[in-house]
Parts: sequence; C-alpha cells; structure tokens
Amino acid sequence: MNFIKRLFLFGIVNILILLTISITMSLLGIRPYLTANGIDFMSLLEFCLLWGMAGSLFSLCTSRIMAKLMMGVKLIDPRTSDTSQARLVDIVHRLATQAGLPKMPEVGYYVSDEVNAFATGPTKSRALVAVSTGLFESMSWDQIEGVLGHEISHVANGDMVTMTLIQGIINAIVMFLSRVLSYFIMNRGRSDNSSPRNSYFLTYIFEIVFSFLGMIVVNWFSRIREFKADEGSARLAGRDKMISALQALKGEIARVDMTEHKSLATLKISGKPSAFKNLFSTHPSLDDRIENLRRKAL
Repeated sequence: MNFIKRLFLFGIVNILILLTISITMSLLGIRPYLTANGIDFMSLLEFCLLWGMAGSLFSLCTSRIMAKLMMGVKLIDPRTSDTSQARLVDIVHRLATQAGLPKMPEVGYYVSDEVNAFATGPTKSRALVAVSTGLFESMSWDQIEGVLGHEISHVANGDMVTMTLIQGIINAIVMFLSRVLSYFIMNRGRSDNSSPRNSYFLTYIFEIVFSFLGMIVVNWFSRIREFKADEGSARLAGRDKMISALQALKGEIARVDMTEHKSLATLKISGKPSAFKNLFSTHPSLDDRIENLRRKAL
C-alpha cells in the first residue's frame, strides 16, 4: 500500500492532466501536426512541447492551493500565542533567512499520524512549508530543525521549478511518441491517398504506458535533488541534526507495521526498497542518505 500510494500521488495526477489535455484537444479537433501527406514532425514537436509544459506548469502554479485543500493545511499566524507553533515559525524564518530566500514562506501544519513535512510553491517568494502533527509528537526540536532545513533547501534550490521543467519535457516526449506510434500503427500498409487515420484511443493507451516509464526518469532526478536538500539542511541546521532526523525516521519505520494504513510518507521513503520499487521511489533509502551526509565534505 505504501508503494501504491506514492505511485498514485506522484504519477496518476500528472497522467490525468495529460489525458485531459489530449482528450480536450481531440474533441476540439486541434491536430495541426496532421496533413494530407502524414505527420509534420516539427509541428508535432511544437504542439507537444506547448501542451506538455502547460500541464506541468499548471500543476506548479496551483501547488500551494492544492496542498492546502488536499492535506488540510492550517496556516500559522506568525504572531500566534501558541509557543510550539511560534517556535516552528521562528525556525522556518531563521532557516529561510540563512538560505537567502527573498520572502518568508507560509508555515502551516496538518493533522496526521504520519511523520511528514513538505515544501511546495511556484517560486522562492511564494512557498509553503508544512509539517504533520505526527512529526511534532515523534521528533525533538533539533530533529525537526533538520527536517525543516531539508524543506527550506528544496525551496532555496528551486527544486519545485526544476522538477516542473523536467516533468514538462517528459510530458512532451510522452505526447510526441504516443502520437507518432499510434499514427504509424493505424496507417501502416496504406497505399491510398485518403486522409490519414488517427486512433485517439491508441494514443491515450500509449500516453499512460509512456507516462509510467517517464516516472522512472523523473524520480531519478528527484532522488538526486533529495541528496542536495539533505546537504543543504546540514549546512543550514547542522549535519548532526539532519542525520538525527533521518535516524529518527528509521526508528519510526521499525516501530510501525508497514502493512497498516499508516504510510510513513515522511520524505516519501521506506527503509530499503527493492530494486523495482527503487525505480519509482522519489527518495533514496534512509541508509544511503545518512551515509551520504557522513562522507560528504560540506
């Protein structure tokens, strides 16, 4: 269930966006790449880049809104009288200042037993950092600071934009290959001069298949960015705090039965994924992350 949940959250939404774009374009009859003589490959490439990037950019621009709605994030007023919430805001603002962010991120929390935190937003000036109530209950303040340093590093490194561009390029490749293959399958062996046939259904099937394959590439980039965010946290909050946070996650994973509904989605990683699951994992294993921090010169 843990693997399926991660696969759904990071892949299905993007596939649905691609399919929505493709179906809408088909219903409107927008196929500028098809001519009486076949496919105009340059027009098809431009078409796919435009709509592939459009879907990815839409996800980025709505990321803060969707996170608040889907996760039930409650924003914390920086002037709150709650001491724990005030301390959380202070840590985020201090780390954001150290990281050189142009504007302080919104800070929030959501009710969940999961030990989790995330950062999202379209730009460094419009970011959101949120933690789960489960994180408060299971981690010390030093460990929480390590986790927050990781999330702030994502914002400072521009990872949301980087991953959006990568996803947009993958989307364009998926759309391009799907249309080329469906066209040639539908029109192979034809010798008449009638208009070329195009199978919408076959295109959609290819888009689903290629999107899953594209997830392997996107998630490989994501794992690289996670190492960078860990290193950023080690510089901002301290190496020991980040390592301690990762070790706390290992302890939590050992405590919780992973077959239950609790997903332990913290930093979206389990202890030691199989080779197949690792292809679709957005994060390296905790052991690899801890080892990377211990041997890295910062």
